[in-house]
Amino acid sequence: MAETAPLPPKESVHQAGGGQPAVEDRTIKEVGSTVLQYLEKIYATHASPADKQWHKDSIVEFLHHSQADKVTETSGDIAGQDNLDFCGFLRYMTSSAANALAPSLEQDLSWPLASYYVSSSHNTYLTGNQLASDSNADAYRNVLLRGCRCVEIDVWDGSDSDVESSDSSNSDEDSDSKEIKALRKASRKERIASKLPGSLTSRLEKTSLGKRITGKPAEASDSGEKKEGPITGTAPIKKSPNPQAVAIEPRVLHGYTLTKEVSFRDVCKAIRESAFVVTDLPLIVSLEVHCSQQQQEAMVRIINEVWKGLLLPQPDDDAKFLPAPGTLRHKILVKVKYVPPNKHTSTAEEESVDRSSPETKTATPTSSNATQKKVKKASKIIQALSALGVYTRGVSFKSLSQPEASMPTHIFSLSEGGVEEVHETEAAKLFEHNREYLMRTYPSGMRIGSSNLDPITFWRKGIQIVALNWQKWDEGMMLNEGMFAGTGGYVLKPEGYRGSKPITVPTNEGEDSGMQKEKEKEGKEKTVSVPAPEAILPQTLDLNIVVFAAQNIPLPEHDDKASGFKPYVKIELHTEPPHDTHAHAHAHHLPNTSSAKPPTSASPTRAKEGEYKARTKTQRGVDPDFKSEALAVAKGVPGVVPELAFVRFVVKDDEIGRDDLAAWACVRLDRLRTGYRFVHLLDRQGRESQGALLVRIDKKLA
Repeated sequence: MAETAPLPPKESVHQAGGGQPAVEDRTIKEVGSTVLQYLEKIYATHASPADKQWHKDSIVEFLHHSQADKVTETSGDIAGQDNLDFCGFLRYMTSSAANALAPSLEQDLSWPLASYYVSSSHNTYLTGNQLASDSNADAYRNVLLRGCRCVEIDVWDGSDSDVESSDSSNSDEDSDSKEIKALRKASRKERIASKLPGSLTSRLEKTSLGKRITGKPAEASDSGEKKEGPITGTAPIKKSPNPQAVAIEPRVLHGYTLTKEVSFRDVCKAIRESAFVVTDLPLIVSLEVHCSQQQQEAMVRIINEVWKGLLLPQPDDDAKFLPAPGTLRHKILVKVKYVPPNKHTSTAEEESVDRSSPETKTATPTSSNATQKKVKKASKIIQALSALGVYTRGVSFKSLSQPEASMPTHIFSLSEGGVEEVHETEAAKLFEHNREYLMRTYPSGMRIGSSNLDPITFWRKGIQIVALNWQKWDEGMMLNEGMFAGTGGYVLKPEGYRGSKPITVPTNEGEDSGMQKEKEKEGKEKTVSVPAPEAILPQTLDLNIVVFAAQNIPLPEHDDKASGFKPYVKIELHTEPPHDTHAHAHAHHLPNTSSAKPPTSASPTRAKEGEYKARTKTQRGVDPDFKSEALAVAKGVPGVVPELAFVRFVVKDDEIGRDDLAAWACVRLDRLRTGYRFVHLLDRQGRESQGALLVRIDKKLA
C-alpha cells in the first residue's frame, strides 16, 4: 500500500484519515454516459406510463421504500413536491442525499473520556518506514488537519551539533569535521544493526533499507576509515564548555534508528497551529520521554510557552471521574509517565515492558543483560513534566490488578502483542477495565514498513486509543476512516462498551424543592456514578449490493493509460469472526448476573480469509459498466454490532500477480444507507476524487 509524505496544509484538508469533519457535501458534478443509462432506467421504473413523470405517490414510494429515507433528511426537498421530472431526479441523485455514507449525527459528548474511541496516530513525526525515514513537523499538521485527536512525540536529548549548525551554516566544513561526522554515522549504523534480532537483520540485508542499516555494501570503505585514526564513533568528542549549550533543545526522532530528527519546539508549534483548525474537541499528546532531567526542564518550558492557554490547569485534588470531551474543548491533554508527588520514576520500566519486541523477549542472556544495562540508563521523569498529565497519566502495565489500575486518571499503553497476551488469559477483565479507564495500543515494533494492525480487533476489546501509522495507506487506515469520518475524531462507544456516567445531584434529595434550590445555590451537591447499560445486542445481517457502473475511477500508481486499466470491485464486510459469535451473543449481561461474560478466548484479528467478501467481474476503463452485477456480501451473519462493523469497497486493477489499488471507500455499517446510492471513492492515498460507484444496497438487520 502507498506511503504518503505530509501534504501541504491546504491539500491535506481534503485527505481522509479519520475524524475530519465534512468540509463540503460530497456531490456528483457531472454524470457520465455509462452511469446515466442506469439512472434513466431507475427513473423510468417509477414514472407514470401516461406522462413519464413521477407523481406524489411515486416520490413517496421511492424515498420511503427504495431509499428508506426520512422526510427530515436532505431528501425532504423532493418529498414535498407533487411532480418530479428526470432533471429533478438527477439533482437528487447527484446531491449528498444519495451518498451511500449517511452524515454523522451530532454526538453526545457528555460521557467520560473512556466511553469514546479516539482517532489516533503512532510515531506521528515519521513520514515513511520506522527505521530510516524523515521526521517532519508537517506530519503533525497533516494528521491534525485530517481529524486525528491523539498524536505521539518521542523526545530525546538535543545535540551539540544543533547549536553549532547555526554557526557553521555559512561556512564550509573542514575535512576533520567531515571525517568525524562520517565516523559517527558509521558507528551509529553499527549500533543499530547490533540491536536488531538476528532473524530480522538477515531479512533486512536483502532490502535497500537493510543495506543502509547494516552497511554491508560499504564494508571496505568503513574498515578503511577505521584504520585512519584512533578516533572511534562511540567515544564522545570532548568539547570545551560552550555558553551556547544552554540553547540546546530536545529533539524528536525514532530512537536507535536512522530516522532523521526534528526539533521538539518545531513540533509543538506545528501542533498549536493545527490542533483546533478542523475540530475543537480535545487533543491528546502522548509523550515518550528519553531525555535527561535538564532537557525535560527544557521540554516543560517549551510546552508552557508554546501551548499557553491550551493546557489544563493543575487540579486541587485528584479527579474521581474522567471528564467528558465536551467539557475539554480547545484543550491539549498531555499523556506522560506518572510520578507520584515527591517521588521519581524511570522511563526504563515502561519502555522495557511496552516496547519490547517478540525477539527481544527470547534473546540470549548476554543480549538481555546488555538491554537491561541500556534500560537502566534511562532518565527519570521530573515532577514538573509529570504534573502536565492531569487526566492522562501514563502508568507502566504489570497486571489488571495492580493498584494504579483503579486510578481514574491512569492510562495503560500496550503493544498489539501485549494486548493479545492479556486477552488470552483475562478477556473479561480487560473488557471491564476498558469500560471505565483509558488504554492505548500501538503497532508491533516488527512492523518496520509502517504497516498497520487491524483496529477493529482492539475496538472490540474496548480500547479507546488505537494508534495507527497515518503515513501508510492500508486496510487499517481505511477502517479508521470508516470509524471516524466526519466525527471530529471522537466516537461514542456502543451500549455495553461504555462505563458508568457521573451525574450531579443535590446532597439531600428528600427535602422540598425550595430547600433543594437553596442548597444548590450554596454549592451543596455531590457527584454520583450511574452505571451504563451493560447489554450488547448483536444482530443478524443480510447484505446484498448491486453494482451498476462507475465513473472517473482514479488510475493506480504508475498507470497513465485508461485503456490498459481493468478494474473490478471487491466488497468486504468486516465484523466479528464467525466462531466468536456464540460467545459475543451473550457477551454482556444484566447487572448482577454472572452466567454471561465477555468472550474468554482470544479473538482472531479478523474473519477467515474469504469470509464475507464478494467481487465483480473485471471490466475496462475508468468509466466501467459492471452490468448490474449482484453481489451477496453477507447472508445470515450473526453477532453483528453495527457500530463496530464496516463495509469496504475496493477498486483494483486486474493484473498478473498483485492487483494494484486504484480507489476505495469504507463505511461503518450503521451509517451505510440503503437503496440507490453513489459510493464516493478516495484515491490510493486517501484523497477525495471524482470517482463514484452507482449501486443499490439492500441491508437487513434483525
